[in-house]
Amino acid sequence: MPARMKPIALFDMKAQQALIRPELDRRLAHVLDSGAFINGPEVRELEERLAAFAGCAHAVGVSSGTDAIQIAMMAEGIGRGDAVFLPAFTYTATAEVPLVLGAAPVFVDVDPVTFNLDLADLERRVALVKREERLRPRAVIGVDLFGLPADWPAIEAICAREGMFALDDAAQAFGAAIHGRRLGRWAGATTLSFYPTKTLGAYGDGGALLTEDGERAELYRQLRTHGEGKSRYEVLRTGMNGRLDTMQAAILLSKLPLLEGELAARAKVAAAYGDGLAGAVQTPVSTPGADHAWGLYSVLLPDRTDRARVQAALKEAGVPTGIYYPKPLHHQPAYAAAHAGSIAAGPPPLPVSETLCARILSLPMHPYLTEEEVARVVTAVRNAT
Repeated sequence: MPARMKPIALFDMKAQQALIRPELDRRLAHVLDSGAFINGPEVRELEERLAAFAGCAHAVGVSSGTDAIQIAMMAEGIGRGDAVFLPAFTYTATAEVPLVLGAAPVFVDVDPVTFNLDLADLERRVALVKREERLRPRAVIGVDLFGLPADWPAIEAICAREGMFALDDAAQAFGAAIHGRRLGRWAGATTLSFYPTKTLGAYGDGGALLTEDGERAELYRQLRTHGEGKSRYEVLRTGMNGRLDTMQAAILLSKLPLLEGELAARAKVAAAYGDGLAGAVQTPVSTPGADHAWGLYSVLLPDRTDRARVQAALKEAGVPTGIYYPKPLHHQPAYAAAHAGSIAAGPPPLPVSETLCARILSLPMHPYLTEEEVARVVTAVRNAT
């Protein structure tokens, strides 16, 4: 790294915290004084404001994005004998829930440009599962990878035709939209993660479910609290301990007013990267009609060897990078057996997911990158390629 040059942050939470520290302190002090650490009033306030931001009818705060997926699938009764279709190129949380519930994850390849579900491959695998009649096609989990909305109108149409539940894993994409309609109003339900590096991040774990369906929202509230009914000791169904704690809700309430401006700042950084890196690497796209949340900015290098070389050069220049993801899910030991058994005749290959894992490289992306820092990243990448 050149002398006296400050390293650039891959994710920068300190700059944001400096802007909201007085409000953070005020809200956290209120929680400490109240002693309402579980399901306190801040949780209900956050749910109202999340729903308003997304433009949807209901939001239910939960303990993590993974638990949000599990609660949504438990509410649909998904379990043994059911097939759940999801991308092979994503984080493990999306796939582990079907297995936990006894369902079979069926991995689907992704589009080589958007990195989201390849709809033709989805249709092919649904047809294969139906033909074998060993599993019931029950749900599709679409992931808005890196902040780009999946093709929800098309996914919803497929699910409606096949009688499947459409679940949107928007962990990296809160604030994104399709034709001006934010995620949270698409699919049967939308799950959010508030992991600290997300577009809206807590200072610990947290998540939420968004839905237009009031009955589903009520069921989610029951399931997150051990299946309780109107009183603590009225247990209506088997649930889980999936509550969002009040301290994290207070933190998120302090951050939420910044989100609109931060989304705009992320888009500005992405545009500068796109202009500066054109011709040097394959840069990400934003599809027509979609507002990208830019949770991550990921480029493609020619192959694994080139990526390692570029990544080393960027580290030397003080530019951090990440690899999301180094291995497709069907190659992970935890899922290998489930993948092999998902289609008796043998699941078709997943070449795009495998190729992306060898080529993907994520650059610094957060709303507090300065023009000088963006220029440094662009110069470092161009010098390394």
